[in-house]
Amino acid sequence: MFHSGALCGITNFAEHEGGGQLHLIRAGAMDVVHPGQPAVHVEQPSLLLYPRPMARRFITDVERGADLACAHLQFEGGMANPMVSALPDLVCLPLHTIAQAEQVLALLFEEAFGSNCGRREVVDRLFEIVLIQVLRHLMETGQIRSGLLAGMSHPKLRKALVAMHEQPAQEWTLEALAHLAGMSRSIFANTFRNTVGCTTGVYLQAWRVQLVQKALLQGSQLKTIATDVGYGSEAALSRAFKAQCGMTPREWRQTRKMAHA
Repeated sequence: MFHSGALCGITNFAEHEGGGQLHLIRAGAMDVVHPGQPAVHVEQPSLLLYPRPMARRFITDVERGADLACAHLQFEGGMANPMVSALPDLVCLPLHTIAQAEQVLALLFEEAFGSNCGRREVVDRLFEIVLIQVLRHLMETGQIRSGLLAGMSHPKLRKALVAMHEQPAQEWTLEALAHLAGMSRSIFANTFRNTVGCTTGVYLQAWRVQLVQKALLQGSQLKTIATDVGYGSEAALSRAFKAQCGMTPREWRQTRKMAHA
């Protein structure tokens, strides 16, 4: 959480480097303006989810204002996280439409606008729960039509996706994934591509590379990483990594070190 309280008049938000933001509007009306786009008018308690950095302006009544609780979002793997790419630039939902979120939201607002000891830690955890509930809502209502969330909302494809995420080192074949999904090889391949937006091979490679990036930042050795994520050698890992990122693992790690120096 980086803000809790009233916003009055005009408030500008620059692009938050490396992550998104989540705004919960408890009370008050507000116009949300994005560069080059029509304003979005919000007049009831609502949620605004920005999964990626995006500049915007909030315009509220100068005297009455609007009460908000706001949080930064950091997804594992950053903008390369498949969940980030599956989400639209902005999700705007009235709070009452999010199933089973009423009690969590009530507690979040009570803590965010209160002064209890440890409130920030409690609110951060509650924001995480709200985010999960929002993702469930988007999947269950069919509002995400491609990418990871669309695949996870499919009763058969989700079995294959979960398997790839939980066992990335497994030598997954199209036949094995189709068997997990309870579908024929051809139907599974077509359904996966049409729903998720890429082939299983492309998806698995992107997921493995994301895990490689995380391990590199933690200081793990390439030989160990290669085994952990399913590549038979450092050379095979480096080829896949360069194909995905345009640079070798060592170059990528050095670039990240220089960026944070």
